Amino acid sequence: MENLANKLGLRTNPQIFFWSAGLMLFFLALLLIFPGPIGTVFAAGREWITTNLGWFFVLGVTVWLFFLAWAALSRYGNLKLGGPDDTPEYSNLSWFSMLFAGGIGTVLMFWGVAEPISHFSEPPFDGVAPYSAQAAEDAMSFALYHLSLHTWAIFTLPGLAFGFFIYRYNLPLRVSSVFYPLLGDRIYGPIGKSIDVAAVLGTMFGLAVSLGLGTSQISAGISALTGVADSTALRVGVVLLVAVIATFSVAAGLDKGIKRLSNLNIGIAVGLMLFVLFAGGQTVFLLRSLVESVGLYASSIIPLSFWNDSLAAYTDPGGWGWQASWTVFYWAWTVTWAPFMGVFLARISRGRTVRQFVGGVLLAPAAFTVVWFVIFGWSAMASDGIDGQGGPISTAVAESGASLAMFAFFQELPLATLISGIAVIVVVLFLVTSADSASLVVDMLCSGTGEMSPLRQRLFWALALGGLAAALLLLGGDEAISALEEVITVIGLPIFILVCGMLAALLVGFRREGPLTTVVVSERRPDAPSREGVSGETAPEDATVKATTANAPGEDTRTADPAPPA
Repeated sequence: MENLANKLGLRTNPQIFFWSAGLMLFFLALLLIFPGPIGTVFAAGREWITTNLGWFFVLGVTVWLFFLAWAALSRYGNLKLGGPDDTPEYSNLSWFSMLFAGGIGTVLMFWGVAEPISHFSEPPFDGVAPYSAQAAEDAMSFALYHLSLHTWAIFTLPGLAFGFFIYRYNLPLRVSSVFYPLLGDRIYGPIGKSIDVAAVLGTMFGLAVSLGLGTSQISAGISALTGVADSTALRVGVVLLVAVIATFSVAAGLDKGIKRLSNLNIGIAVGLMLFVLFAGGQTVFLLRSLVESVGLYASSIIPLSFWNDSLAAYTDPGGWGWQASWTVFYWAWTVTWAPFMGVFLARISRGRTVRQFVGGVLLAPAAFTVVWFVIFGWSAMASDGIDGQGGPISTAVAESGASLAMFAFFQELPLATLISGIAVIVVVLFLVTSADSASLVVDMLCSGTGEMSPLRQRLFWALALGGLAAALLLLGGDEAISALEEVITVIGLPIFILVCGMLAALLVGFRREGPLTTVVVSERRPDAPSREGVSGETAPEDATVKATTANAPGEDTRTADPAPPA
């Protein structure tokens, strides 16, 4: 593998790169050759996971959220992601734009109208009448629960773990590095490489599913604007176009490509949101709803965080299943972004403290999400008729699926065609920023360094991501969305377990940073990137990193004998 990497001019870890690429192509071939049996396996796997382990997903994400709040408010909140002299590389505005656009911008565009309308027309709780005021309040509570603090906790925890161990311990920029307190030098052996390969595969499939879902919304928008039939061929064509655009952004690099696209995209998205607020004729209602929804979210977040619909077997004729399609699916889908978002957030957050990181990554996007759902969700429900019999938006969702919800809502606003066109552009840009961010991060996961790698490596992952998303769309056909949900639920379970391990590793790492303690970490670094070779691998070398805390709890006065960048 070393020789092959040299011949191809790659600067990466050959074992992680080739095993990840090879297994990805192998699974892709199986999907295309045996779509029926593979689809059956994923469907059965999803059924078993959601039935037997749904409680594990619900409880796990809630525990992560409480842990992050404790970490930020404790004495460890003063610790830096990096050395004492490290300062943030990006301004707060650029930092927020990059983490948001690379995170759930596509998700908000997809579900901003679709989820509230879905719960509004089909209430999750028994005894609640569809389209009633109670149904509207429950719909907003669930939408905020699913896509505000809990979703960003799934991103924040791995980001904190990456930033803490990679920058404070001078470890390679890989998922396995997070487990150094638990595995020691074994992160450089077969166990560590297996973790890294699994993380790369989970990230690629998770992001491919996200591209597939985002593409379904773009194709629905194109169909609504042009009258062209929404088909599998159109979706595949759109996802390949997104992949091609993403390759140009990848070639431009982090600062020129992703940063500029992120800033542009968040600006257009905010403009779209303000248009809905002021042009929809419900400005006063929405401002009242914004204030009220904050209280609604605060009062419902604890009960919903632990709600498991355990009595469904006795109260619901269909049995337990609502959470399988919504909450468990969300957490399984979102956690597949954890390695990608974790590395990406760590890469753009060096120099910030634990408290700043948790506050910025967890609270700022969550607050924006609340505003977004209030403006889009309440507007859509009001347009459909609260305490009525439903309207065109809920009818469109019931007949054509969630991907058409946003565009059905825009038909109720002035300048419907123009706004729908802008919305398509926003979704495309969100997908592009997610795809190019993912390509850069997956390449980092393989190489173990944040330095710019050869262009061919980054382009390979960008094109591979587009090809994988296209293949999953072809596999699903007309039932692509449900097929994607089955795939992501199965893939999400091992990644979810990995993130639980990250929490344990952080606890050990924090304990080593306690007052009056000195932690000496001896690292054997057989895979530190070479400055001279092209494969990124060198002969074993030893490095010692000393992490020393001051007498004052939480004060960061670490000294280090840094190893060569890995």
